[in-house]
Amino acid sequence: MGISILGAGCCLPQQEVDNHAFESFIETSDEWITTRTGIHCRRISDGILTYQMGAEAARQALENANTSPEEIDMVIATTVTADATTPSLACLAAAEVGIHTAPCMDLNAACTGFVYALDVAEKYLRTDSAKKILIISAEMMSRIVNFKDRSSCVLFGDGAAAVVVGPSDKLYQSWLACNLDGRYKIFSKATNSENPFRQNDFDWPEEVAHMQPGLMEMAGNDVYRFATQAMPEAVQRCCEKAGLAPEQLDRIIPHQANLRIIRTAMKHLGLPEEKVHINIQHYGNISSACIPLSLCEMQRAGELHPGDKICLVGFGSGLTYGAAVLEW
Repeated sequence: MGISILGAGCCLPQQEVDNHAFESFIETSDEWITTRTGIHCRRISDGILTYQMGAEAARQALENANTSPEEIDMVIATTVTADATTPSLACLAAAEVGIHTAPCMDLNAACTGFVYALDVAEKYLRTDSAKKILIISAEMMSRIVNFKDRSSCVLFGDGAAAVVVGPSDKLYQSWLACNLDGRYKIFSKATNSENPFRQNDFDWPEEVAHMQPGLMEMAGNDVYRFATQAMPEAVQRCCEKAGLAPEQLDRIIPHQANLRIIRTAMKHLGLPEEKVHINIQHYGNISSACIPLSLCEMQRAGELHPGDKICLVGFGSGLTYGAAVLEW
């Protein structure tokens, strides 16, 4: 038993910020950013909230799947930039689209979040615990980006995408992992507890003690080395479980973190770049929303065909990574 993606939707903030916009407040240039990342512009929220982007993407996905809110048996949201500590983004977005009683939960696996959520959904579908599941991936990375750090602030954007999934007899296989030695390589501290009983400073590990709460820091070189190894490993391991060779894949949809990472990973796999969907030039890194946004774009453009074997592969903070192979 496998799964079928019944419909997809997406929502991007209207405000588009190109590379030149950063030149006014940090030492950088369009050439520097483009050469090192492949990014030309990104969308940045100018007031729309994370859950509102997620809700709009969900509406589109439901319509595309010809599915009513009442037919959804579960909502899984992925985010690292929720608007509220509680309730979950899933609860807020689901209510906006008219879902009233389906269980809702958030899943945080950083940029690998959609791949993880798809696997959780597959387990519920396979055990007949649900018939249709809505996955929402929504991120406002501008909320946690440090805009004084020129090496990282140019990488990220905001946006959301969603899919409706159901059971099918099509191919599905997954492979998920973490490299916990790198757990501090991408890090964003929560705000400190300011209560009348606290007398001591919190005993943060040395690696992150200096970080300012609420802002993300990233060891870029270490993450680059991890990603260029993790992506091909995840694709190979997942294909092996699915009984396929990587060259049998019709399309690869990777997390959009850096164009050089994607190209290096494809070289390790011995696969042509033509098989890879790349949109980082338009949107930058939208964390867990990157992969479902690509799915939505490709479906709308008619680039996905029945029977296509697709590999979704992601990596992110944790350090999480993983892949899913499915048949369209």
